[in-house]
Amino acid sequence: MRLNVNGNTHEVDVEEDMPLLWVLRDELGITGPKYGCGIAQCGACTVHVDGMAVRSCQLAVGDVDGEITTIEGLGTPDALHAVQAAWVEHQVAQCGYCQSGQIMAAAAFLDLNDDPSDEEIDRAMSANLCRCGTYPRIREAVKTAAANLRSA
Repeated sequence: MRLNVNGNTHEVDVEEDMPLLWVLRDELGITGPKYGCGIAQCGACTVHVDGMAVRSCQLAVGDVDGEITTIEGLGTPDALHAVQAAWVEHQVAQCGYCQSGQIMAAAAFLDLNDDPSDEEIDRAMSANLCRCGTYPRIREAVKTAAANLRSA
C-alpha cells in the first residue's frame, strides 16, 4: 500500500484494516499523533487527510484516500505553522497529552473559518479532550492564529 505522509511517499505492507495511527507510529516511526482512548473520542490521534481533521485511531489505513499530514508536517522546516506559534506564545501546553491533536484540529478548523467567534472556537475545540483544562488558553491561541493567518 502506498501512502503520502507529510509530502513523502511511503510503501507499507500492512493489513488494510490496520488503524492509520498504528501505521504512522509503528510502521513509519511518526510519533506526533498520540494514542489516547482508541475509540475516536479524545482527539489525541488527530491528523489531516486532505486538510480535514480525522481521528487516526479508528480510520482503517485501507480507507485513506489522500494526503496525510501529521503535526510533524504541519509547519515548514523553517517556520512553525501559525497555530503552532500561537500555542507557544500562549503557553497552551501543560502535560502534552492532547497537544498535537489540538493543534491539528485547530489548523483544520481555521482552514474552514478564518474569523471564528469565541463560541465557534469553543464548540470546535471541545471535541478534543484536554486533561489539564487549558481551554481558555486554547481559545486565545486559536484567536491569535486566526488573526495571524488573516494578516499573512
